[in-house]
Formats: sequence, C-alpha cells, structure tokens
Amino acid sequence: MAVIHVETRKLDPSPSKGVTVLSGVIVHEWLEHSGGAENVFEAMLETFPDAAAWSLWDDSHGRFRDVHETVLARTPLRYSKTLALPLMPAVWRGLPEISAEWMLVSSHLFAHHARFGGASRDIPKYVYAHTPARYIWTPELDRRGASLPVRLAARAFKPLDRKRAQEPVAIAANSRFVADRIANTWEREAVVIHPPVDTTVFAEQPELDDADRAALHALPDGFLLAISRWVPYKRLEAAITTGEATGRPVVIAGRGPDEARLRALAERSRARVQFVHFPSRPLLRAIYRKAAALVFPAIEDFGIVAVEAMASGTPVLANAYGGVAESVVDGVTGAHVHDWQSPTELRAALDLTLRSNARACRARAEDFSRELFGERIKAFVRHAHAPVSAVA
Repeated sequence: MAVIHVETRKLDPSPSKGVTVLSGVIVHEWLEHSGGAENVFEAMLETFPDAAAWSLWDDSHGRFRDVHETVLARTPLRYSKTLALPLMPAVWRGLPEISAEWMLVSSHLFAHHARFGGASRDIPKYVYAHTPARYIWTPELDRRGASLPVRLAARAFKPLDRKRAQEPVAIAANSRFVADRIANTWEREAVVIHPPVDTTVFAEQPELDDADRAALHALPDGFLLAISRWVPYKRLEAAITTGEATGRPVVIAGRGPDEARLRALAERSRARVQFVHFPSRPLLRAIYRKAAALVFPAIEDFGIVAVEAMASGTPVLANAYGGVAESVVDGVTGAHVHDWQSPTELRAALDLTLRSNARACRARAEDFSRELFGERIKAFVRHAHAPVSAVA
C-alpha cells in the first residue's frame, strides 16, 4: 500500500482569504508531564488555540490547563494503565455531547475510538497516530505484549481496533515506518507528518548552574551519548557495545527501572561508562552539545531524541530500522547501523558519523521544527482531501 505525504503550504486563517475557522476538539490518550506524545498534543493546542481538549486523565502537573477528563479520572484506575486498558474503548465511546465541528485525535492506544454524544456524534474525525497499539499489534517490539493476559486480550481487541480505525476522515502517521504499520494492521492509508521538535532551544547555548557545570565538566572528552528512559526495549546495552568496539567512553543519561542491569553490564564492559541520572533540561542540552555522537539503537516509531541531538549539532549512529532512519541521513548527519553486534560495522559507522558537520545536522533538524508541524497539521485538518503526492 502506498504511503502518501501531505502537500505542505502555509494557511492564512483570515476570512478574507476564504478559510473558515471552525471550532474543534483535540483528544489525547492520557497526559503526563513530559513525553513525545505530550509535545505533539501541546503543538496541536498551539495550532488550534480555540479548540477544547479531552484526555482520559490529566497527570501533567499543571503543564496543561482546561483539559476535560473522562470518568476514569475519578477512579483509582488512573494510576494503573494496565488495569484501565480493558475499559478504555468503552470509555472513549461514551463521551458527552459537545459543541464542535471536528475532532483531532492524538492516539497511541485507543483514543482514535473516541466518539462524542448527541449532535456531536458524527463530527469529522482526524487521527494523528503515533502508532497502532504496539503491545497489541506488534508485541515483538514491546515486551508489554508478551504476557499471556495481553496476548489473549489482543485477540479480542484487534477486530474492534481495526473497525474503529475505519471511522476517521483521514489518518496521519508520525513516520513512514508507522504508516506502513497502519497499512498492515488497520488497512488504511496514512499521510506522514513527523512530530514537532523545539529545534531553536537545542541550537542555543544553555545556561547552567554551578551543579550542572560541575556535572558537565566531569564527563570525559569525545564520549558517545545514549539518552532515553532506562527500559529494555531502548536497547541501551548497544551503546556500551559501541563504546567497547570503538574505544570511546560512553555516557548514558536518563532514568528508569533497567538501571541495575545496565550498571552491571557497564561493570563487566571494557568500555568506560558513566551514568547521568535524570539530568536537568539545561544540562541535557549541554550534554548533547558536548557529545561526539549520539548512539540510538532502539527501534522507535520516530525517535525525537535523534532530532534533538542534530539540532544541537551532534551527529547520530542510528538504527537502520525504524523511524529514526528517516530523520538521520546516512553519510550526512550520521550513519545507519544494521548490526549492533558487529565491531567492524560499528567502527565504520562511527568513522562515517564523525565526518558529519554541525551545520548539516542543524539544517536537517529544522525539517522537524514546531513551526513546520503546525503548518502541516493545520493543512491535514482543514484540507484532508487536498491533492497529495503519492510515494510508493
């Protein structure tokens, strides 16, 4: 099935230009304080400031305001996504009547099932899919799908999920990688609109306090950086392997439940490995800028971290499979790695990566700016049936 791309153009919302501004509603799964999906939701609200906002529950600790919550927010289930999951499809179908002309849905689980009541029941629905639920459709990429209860639930959820995915007027995917998954699972075509990255922030020199300056100074020169949540599917052990193969020190930044395993691997490794636990945002930006290269071995739907690194002027050793292969240009802003167990390939990939220059990295990152995302998502909602160019 072909993957199609939105024809991007700037839109003038003034009535004199013939564009009618309609009231809408923006729907999201659940809200946390940080995350790539939350960044997308925030950019959607900035693009459509008059739209109402809905989510299952809002645990953003004040980052978002005036977000309407579902009935699940008033139950203890809001603290357990696993226990709440079986109820989510029904909750999304039982939303109240609202006054809106259209619905824009940010979905990575079941939010695309959303339907409001009364006169708003049949308003046009536009879905921005971060992915069809990975642990239901592609459990090989998400260990949450390996358990017996989830595997059994997936059998029931798949037909329903595919049926609900036929409702939207149009679907956008956050990468070609996900658009292909949508074609294979939901049997729908999707336009590709990459998620937004605040490239301006990462291009600027951060201001550090004394503690952050000391932490930055303690890092070795020429290190390889790996940054993410410390969970198994991020495959951070490959960063340690890369350090061993290339003789480079490794810095692993973030936090998460996989910390003990990663530290044990680091202890047994010949590479020099340092951990930076939950760095502040200014320190994180400074670490990006100081790193020789980012190591990104995970199979991600998109991979915002890689774009943040490029916006900082830092090239990327990227997995050749997954969304990150679309943002990192092989031989220009980094290198694509096919075999993370091959020391020979890792050394060659790093040599190629280090020949990248900061200007090329920053220029590539601008292709994923918040401004471009705003233009593209606006075009998607208002001109879903406008001409598009097909790419096989």
